[in-house]
Amino acid sequence: MATAHSPASHPVFSCRELDLASGLLQIDGPDFDYDSFPLVADQLVARIDAQVLERELNADLHVWLIDFEGCRLLLKGEHYSSALWLEGLSADDQETLVFLARLLG
Repeated sequence: MATAHSPASHPVFSCRELDLASGLLQIDGPDFDYDSFPLVADQLVARIDAQVLERELNADLHVWLIDFEGCRLLLKGEHYSSALWLEGLSADDQETLVFLARLLG
C-alpha cells in the first residue's frame, strides 16, 4: 500500500473552501509554479475523473475548461500564490461543486 511519502502516492488534494455564492471551490494541493501547473492540474483532473476540453495560459493565470460528468467548469491556477480553484459557469453548477468538495474532503 502506498503511503503519503512513497513514490507511488499521488498528490493530495482537498477542499479548502466552498463558496456557493461566488460559485467557487478553492482547493488545497501541492505548490506549483508557472511551469509545473500542467502537471498538478492534470493530476487533479485525473483525481476527480474529469476531462480537459481547453487550456488557456495568461501571464499569471492558467485557465482550463474541464468537463465533469457533463458539467463544464473552469479550473484556474494562479502560480504566484499557488492558488487552485474550480469555478462553476452557472448557478446550476452548485450541486456539482458541492459533490466535488465532498469528494475531495
